[in-house]
Amino acid sequence: LGRMQPVIVVHGGAGRIFKEREEGSRAGVVRAALRGYGVLKQGGSALDAVEEAVRSMEDDPHFNAGCGSVLNEKGEVEMDAIIMDGKNLDSGAVSAVKCIANPIKLARLVMEKTKHMLLTDHGAQLFAQAMGIPEIPGEKLITERSRERWKKNLEADSNPEEFQKDLGTVGAVAIDSEGNVACATSTGGLSNKLIGRVGDTACIGSGGYADNDSGATSTTGHGESIMKVVLARLIHYHMEQGMSPQVAADTALDYMKTRVGGLGGVIVVNKAGDWAARFSTKQMSWAAVKDDNLHYGIYAGERHIKPVDEALSLESEGF
Repeated sequence: LGRMQPVIVVHGGAGRIFKEREEGSRAGVVRAALRGYGVLKQGGSALDAVEEAVRSMEDDPHFNAGCGSVLNEKGEVEMDAIIMDGKNLDSGAVSAVKCIANPIKLARLVMEKTKHMLLTDHGAQLFAQAMGIPEIPGEKLITERSRERWKKNLEADSNPEEFQKDLGTVGAVAIDSEGNVACATSTGGLSNKLIGRVGDTACIGSGGYADNDSGATSTTGHGESIMKVVLARLIHYHMEQGMSPQVAADTALDYMKTRVGGLGGVIVVNKAGDWAARFSTKQMSWAAVKDDNLHYGIYAGERHIKPVDEALSLESEGF
């Protein structure tokens, strides 16, 4: 069996990325991709690589996941996350979790330590306690920006829909040297959402899907639209019919737009290690590493390429 060249692709969310946040978003996805690639280069699994990449973005306040998550109607952070192993289709997810720093870690534990695939709210909290995951005060996850935005959305003449365009779910997909694929996705959801609202992220086949027979996908965008078309699984269906990751992604995003009027973005890697980062929104921050080259961008058609070594030395200087 020939050793695969490892590949990782990450996204920091599709939507509108405000000018003053561009640099932080770009640096954040690059950092996550380099970290995940580091895991793969050392012979680590795709599963470990996507978890590491997503954890890196959960800890980065530029993104709507972990610290920096948007607030629900009551001004609290409620987060969703999923992880999936392409080897045997095992998956773990959590929804509406509060007061933990890294929901993706909890999702991984659900997959590996329970017979279940999705734990929610209070049950997920009890499980986190049982697993020794430290609880942190909810305020610790709330940034000034999230609170400002929540207040704005409460104003009588506000249009929260306008704000939803700046979404920022985070995700990663990877293939390791053994040819195993995995995906991971994590989010704070929609700003000013109803308490208990769960979007696409925690739902297998919508927020992500991974299968060694086809590849791995992580999605971002309008959750309810993504759920209606089961976007991640739809992309896999197209790849099973012989489409490349890019054509499969574009075809599925196009269908979501025409059928239900939904916009979003996806990252995909297929079992051969071909990858794509595609979106129907104005922007999506993304980064990928393959063959020791880092690729990244935010705008449609934008693609910078740097050797990984050069990127890593820039990284240590603060990019």
